[in-house]
Amino acid sequence: MKKPTLLVSACLLGQPVRYDGRAKPVDSPHWQALRERFELLPACPECLGGLPTPRAPAEIAGGDGGSVLRGEAMVKTEAGEDVSAAFAAGAQIMRQTAQRHGCEHALLKANSPSCGNRRIYDGSFTSTLREGDGVAASLLRQHGIQVWNEEEIASLLQAMETPPR
Repeated sequence: MKKPTLLVSACLLGQPVRYDGRAKPVDSPHWQALRERFELLPACPECLGGLPTPRAPAEIAGGDGGSVLRGEAMVKTEAGEDVSAAFAAGAQIMRQTAQRHGCEHALLKANSPSCGNRRIYDGSFTSTLREGDGVAASLLRQHGIQVWNEEEIASLLQAMETPPR
């Protein structure tokens, strides 16, 4: 039987695509079980949107990822450059990739302005977190893809073992 495909933030798979040019590989006792359960499909929405690596750090100002997609908030660098269009474009490509591969779940980088789910940095560049999803996480959710972060791998695996109701 073919394993389901799991969309994964490329940085979590060890690819050096983060804003600082580094990777952020997952350190979880559940990582092997995840690899056995899924085909892992790496993607970085910021790279897909055309941003270079490394790049200036960015945060969402004035809302969350859904607000950015509706044009009500912006993704800005600390210097004030608006990079919202690149974030939105990358999110769209990531969504298309997920749908093309039949992904029902995505494992994304916590707190990221693209990939964060449930919490993102607040736009002040002070490492302050607020509730909300990043741009790509928000778009994936809007299209019925369940979004998890690296702190929720055990919950993701448990959800896959629970039969649908």
